[in-house]
Parts: sequence; structure tokens; C-alpha cells
Amino acid sequence: MTTTVEKPARRSAPADSATTSPPPRRRRARGDRTHLLFLLPAVLLFTLCITLPAGMGIFYSFTDSIGFGEFDFVGLNNYRVLFSDPGILHAYGFTIGFALCTVLVVNVVALGLALGLTSAIRARTALRTVFVVPMVVSQIIIAYVFQFIFTDPLPALARTLGLGPLEQSILVNPDLAWISIVLVTAWQATPQAMLIYTAGLMTIPKDLFEASSIDGATPRKQLTTITLPLISGYVLINMIVGFKDFLAAYDVIVGLTDGGPGTATRSITMAIFSGFENGDYAYQMANATIFFLITLTIALVQLRLTRGKARV
Repeated sequence: MTTTVEKPARRSAPADSATTSPPPRRRRARGDRTHLLFLLPAVLLFTLCITLPAGMGIFYSFTDSIGFGEFDFVGLNNYRVLFSDPGILHAYGFTIGFALCTVLVVNVVALGLALGLTSAIRARTALRTVFVVPMVVSQIIIAYVFQFIFTDPLPALARTLGLGPLEQSILVNPDLAWISIVLVTAWQATPQAMLIYTAGLMTIPKDLFEASSIDGATPRKQLTTITLPLISGYVLINMIVGFKDFLAAYDVIVGLTDGGPGTATRSITMAIFSGFENGDYAYQMANATIFFLITLTIALVQLRLTRGKARV
């Protein structure tokens, strides 16, 4: 005698399931509208505060405007004069030289601090906090504090120790004033680079150092063959980002030397801002346009070189 087992009837989906959940395409469109709604305020602010003023500045660079009133179009005349102006060329030379020197000092010091703070030393957490303090202080405040140090205490100490070159403030020396700007800017910018290097060093497996030490590798050999190659992406990021930021230096220079003595430490940004005071508005807008193209090129190179190099 055979018995048959009836299979349980398959449950059918509710008839209204298609009506309760919208199609994927409709849900995606609704999500896109929500994203655009949240993005709209930022786009409007960016357009009104950055894009529109930048476009107006480029427009006025082809005129003889003094910032208000009537103006006439002069074509590329401002740009032709710009490339033959010794004051502007000197400002570009000083700014590029200052940026190169500062980015080298910052990265050497920051990498050294990061190596020390990631090693097995006591109170490294407290030291990290102390070294980050300069990053959160206003640049103009730092500049005024160091201006006082370079003007009074440092020359007095030099006279006591008999250090002839430093007995006079270096801020009034056309050949040495740039050193003070490099030192103060590096002191303020080093913590950010140090944090990036610290993040990079923490991604290196410790097993590599243990294996290399067993093979007899010295700390210097480990630095050149393991550490630097593995954090090369972080080095590249710090170098390019730092150079781009230092090209726009303004607060520290104003607070320390105000572009002096004379125009020895006058940067590009100071030259551009001078157009608002001296009636060279359109001329300095042409200068700002050239400076914008330079920084844009550096930013594009940065994106191309650092893509996939490191994730900070």
C-alpha cells in the first residue's frame, strides 16, 4: 500500500506587494532629488562667494577699472605689462623661493617628529598634543608674537652672547628677513604634516622591521629601504599640498615684515591686495588670474600624482 504525501501549497505573494514598494528606478530618482536638495545650499554659497567673484575678477582683468566707476576694455594690455613689471617678477621669485624652502623645512622636521612620536617612548600621547598646539593658533597672532621675539629678546640675547649678526633684528635686514618668515611659517605648518606622516607610519606592519632587524638591518637602513618607500605617497601629498599652501602665504608675512624691508619680502598675495588701495584693481586682477592658473595647475598635478598613492 502506497501513501502519497501532499506538498504544501506555495504561498503566493500578497496581491498588493507591487503597490507597497515603489520600483527601483523611482526610489533612485527620489534619492537623487534628496541629495540635490541637500547639495543646493552649498552650491549656491560656493557660486555666490567664490565662482561669481572669480569670474568678475577675470572680466575686470581685461579693463582699466580702478574698482568702481566707469572703465574701458584694454584687452591683454594688463597681462603684457605684468610680465615686464620688475616688482611683480620679484614678488613671484620671492614667493616661489619661500615656498620651496619652507616645504623642505616642514617635511624634514615633521617626518623626524613623526618617527619619534611613533616609536616606543614615554608620554608620546602628551607630546603629540603639545606639538599640535601651533596648528590651532591664528597665524596673525603667531606672527605678532614672533615679531616681538625677533625685535627685542633675540637681539638682546645675541648682544649678551656676542653673536654679531644677530645683535640687530633680522626683520630689518633685507638679506635675512625671509629666514624669519620661513621659520615662523614652518613652526605653524609642521603639526599638520606631522599628523599625515604619523598616519602613514602607523600603516606599516611592524613585522617588516622585526624581520629586517633579524637580518641585521640598521635603523638607517630600515628608514631608507622600508619606511620611506612605504610612505612615499604621504611624502608626495605633504610636499605638493604644502607648496600650494605656502604660495598663498599672507598673514605671517604681514604680521612679521609687512613685505619689508622695502619690498624684499613682498609676496604675490600682498601685491594682489595692494590693488585695492593703490587704484591698480584691474592690473592686480590680471595678476590674480595668473596666480589662479598657477595654483590650479599645481592642484591638478596633485590630484594626478596622489591618486591611489595614500589614503589619509
